[in-house]
Amino acid sequence: MRSLPLPLALTARLSPVVVLAAAGWSLTSGPFAPTSAAEHEPTQKTPTSSSSAPSSTAESKSYASAPAPCASVAATTVKSLVPGAKTAGKEIPSTDTKVRRTCSWNALKGYDYRWLDVSFEITDSDEAAQKAYKERVTEKSGGGDVPGLGDTAYSIVNLTTEDKQQTREGEVIVRASNALVVITYNGSDFESKKAPGTDEINKGAIKAAKDAVAALEGGQKG
Repeated sequence: MRSLPLPLALTARLSPVVVLAAAGWSLTSGPFAPTSAAEHEPTQKTPTSSSSAPSSTAESKSYASAPAPCASVAATTVKSLVPGAKTAGKEIPSTDTKVRRTCSWNALKGYDYRWLDVSFEITDSDEAAQKAYKERVTEKSGGGDVPGLGDTAYSIVNLTTEDKQQTREGEVIVRASNALVVITYNGSDFESKKAPGTDEINKGAIKAAKDAVAALEGGQKG
């Protein structure tokens, strides 16, 4: 097998603990920094229901802590999304595991590279989570709602190119009560220099998000 030099940004991405710690828990970017040639590929939008009336209480809070992130995605899901990765995953150190926890899986199998991040963030109230969710979705315009996932969910897929190598990344942001669940899933093919299809990445990210939300909702509530 011929040896393929990896782009500098991807070489750094293959060291998840160093890169993610330096990024200060920011999981919203892929292995390559966004370029001016980034291509936004929106998913189909579905109206989100907003019929619920505001709570009469000052604050409401369902989840007191984040679940174990590396156990939140089924082993079968990890195997299908990140071929060759250890299903146990790698949890990223956190200053407060009750508030924020993240797990990463990545693998290079042959010429195909895949990366998956799952992150949980527990806020003080439903209202705080709603605000944080709105801010993140606003920053990532061009995506679409994902019906039937948490209280509200949003997905977006982007394509970036560096040194003629494409990478496609999908992100799903979910709010469930006072918790936020963020999934990042991306991939590249180093032989063809092409990226996986939009549908593959989007469906993969949503699949992981469904597992993670089920793990959150199945845990103990505060």
